[in-house]
Amino acid sequence: MVNSNSREEATGVLSREALRAELVARAVVLQPLLRDRAARGEADRVLPAEVVDALAEAGVFRLLTPRRYGGCETDLRTLTEVSEALGEGDGSAAWVGMIISVTNWLACLFPDKAQEEVFGADPEARVTGVAAPTGIGERVPGGWRVSGKWSYNSGAPYATWAAVGALLKDDSGAVADQALVLIPASELAVEDTWHTAGMKATASNTLIARDVFVPEHRVLSVPAAAEGVYPRASRDEALYASTFGPMLLLCLVGPLLGLGKAALSVAVDTAAEKPLSFTVHSRQADSVGVQIQLAEAALKLETARLHTYRAVDEVDQAARSGGPLDHAARTHIRARAGFAAQQVLDAISTLLNVHGAAAFADAGPLQRIWRDANTAARHAGLVPAVGLEVYGKSLLGISERVSLMV
Repeated sequence: MVNSNSREEATGVLSREALRAELVARAVVLQPLLRDRAARGEADRVLPAEVVDALAEAGVFRLLTPRRYGGCETDLRTLTEVSEALGEGDGSAAWVGMIISVTNWLACLFPDKAQEEVFGADPEARVTGVAAPTGIGERVPGGWRVSGKWSYNSGAPYATWAAVGALLKDDSGAVADQALVLIPASELAVEDTWHTAGMKATASNTLIARDVFVPEHRVLSVPAAAEGVYPRASRDEALYASTFGPMLLLCLVGPLLGLGKAALSVAVDTAAEKPLSFTVHSRQADSVGVQIQLAEAALKLETARLHTYRAVDEVDQAARSGGPLDHAARTHIRARAGFAAQQVLDAISTLLNVHGAAAFADAGPLQRIWRDANTAARHAGLVPAVGLEVYGKSLLGISERVSLMV
């Protein structure tokens, strides 16, 4: 006999999977539009308005926003699958959608008063952010006076709020905490600094604050959050029990997985017709060398997906169980995120070797995929050496903390 708890859990799983399937299907429908507008986004160095509108209409920006504010309140698995599907169409669009969605989640870790200011006032709010503590907060009555510059704020032109990193100083001038602070986008200046080889349409420009007042309820301690201590009110919302570091790191891999799939599709499709110059093969597909390289690339992409989704499921399961992952599990996840990103880069490099010099034609998609993937994979959260170091230290029982973002 099945007890009521088992039935409720089974119903919840079916509902969650049905919603995920619907949201991923919407992302797949957007792929032709994203491919068609990708070149224009690159030329303008910002996503076209119609792409942003389509992402919003598909619910991408609200994937991790609470249901009580009209959001989807899904999970990391859904975000990753949606980001992967979008990445098959355009890396920049997938990245902006992912960043806004996960930073909306981040805003929901703040006290309820802050959440109400962001989403209660505007259920369609879009939060972007930069975690690096390149700002300074000085204590003033009721909060902090914050100044700073934050680079690489993806999606800046379409944000209504920003969560940015700051070192908070006490009355003596000593650093008392490292924090993320929520600031309305209208109170920040934007400096046009994003001139890059890849991910051009993310418009990841620099935010600037000059003596902006941030009330106490719009401050989140990063060391506390890294250990699963959030100042939000306790509610039956499992998503917001997700472990801080893994949530903010693994989300970065989804667009890369999509870019890898897109590159594989192009290489496989063209191999059926494209000749292998200076050989007897009128089709690349007839070459054993090409067959081997395509198989190797496909397996590297599969390896990246297996590592990523296993880690994603661990994060979601821990959140539903009500507790954060321990430090050892978090270091393992950080290592896998960086490793997966490198597997994608290796696969794409092999696929460009297969396709040949034509891969770098401006009119073709492979050169943009290559540039976007190589830019995205250099995000600080995916640096493979850091992930391997923290994981290696954990395996050896070395307690030195290399990064709070674990």
